[in-house]
Amino acid sequence: MKLWSALLLLAASISLVPSAYAEDAVVARVNDTEIRQSDLDFAASEVGPRLGAVRPDDRKRILLQFMIENELMAGAGEEESLDKADTFDKRVAYHRRRALRDAFFDKNVTGAVDEAEAKKVYEENISKLKPEQEIKARHILVDTEEEAKDIKAQLDKGADFAALAAEKSKDKNAEGGDLGYFTRGQMLKPFEDAAFALDVGQVSDPVKTSFGWHIIEVEDKRDQKLPTFEDVKEPIMGQLVVRKAQTVVNGLRQKAKIEIVDPEIKRAMDDAALRGEAPPLPDEEFDEDH
Repeated sequence: MKLWSALLLLAASISLVPSAYAEDAVVARVNDTEIRQSDLDFAASEVGPRLGAVRPDDRKRILLQFMIENELMAGAGEEESLDKADTFDKRVAYHRRRALRDAFFDKNVTGAVDEAEAKKVYEENISKLKPEQEIKARHILVDTEEEAKDIKAQLDKGADFAALAAEKSKDKNAEGGDLGYFTRGQMLKPFEDAAFALDVGQVSDPVKTSFGWHIIEVEDKRDQKLPTFEDVKEPIMGQLVVRKAQTVVNGLRQKAKIEIVDPEIKRAMDDAALRGEAPPLPDEEFDEDH
């Protein structure tokens, strides 16, 4: 799950890295300071991964609000002479290293993965997939077998399934008993086995599950459509970015001399290595804060 979360965050951030600024338009002013499109782009590279599920229009508004608040607090910090504090130069040095890290990541990781590579992965894997069958069904859920048999008898005489479901079924969340489309693995096994054994238009005998007794009617069967490249492009790109990041960082680690001086941290890292826990990916280290 952690890897999948990192993948989604990385996939969401691919379209948010700073771009070339042919027209670096002013988007807002705070006192005498201009906030430009390039500022929003850099803010997106920092906080954008947390906005993956946000609509594009709302994303830009949120990023601008972030930049406005950033500017307001930075200005207030200057007024309080916080830039003269003993630790300020170290803070600046840290953020300079982070900026260099981000620039390196953009160039050598996200910038080294392209759509053509993602499409190749898609084409290699889509050919191995077989469409999964799904069915559309209705059901009527009651407490006892006797009730279920009585309902089946009424249906055999021509009663309307949806009307009986609305009247008799305990499952009030399924209007007229409608369960929509589902595939194997989504329902309890006795229910699933009975439903998939039916032909379109057939009604089952009573089926028992832990919820009670069901009568099932199958309305349609079809093969699920396989995903198009556009459907899965971003997750594939994200996975490729994860792999590229691992390769790049592993190469850097192998060439570097790394000495863990703090004994407690060294012991913790050694224990993690013995458990087979890999070091975090570059964009996974502080995904709650960056």
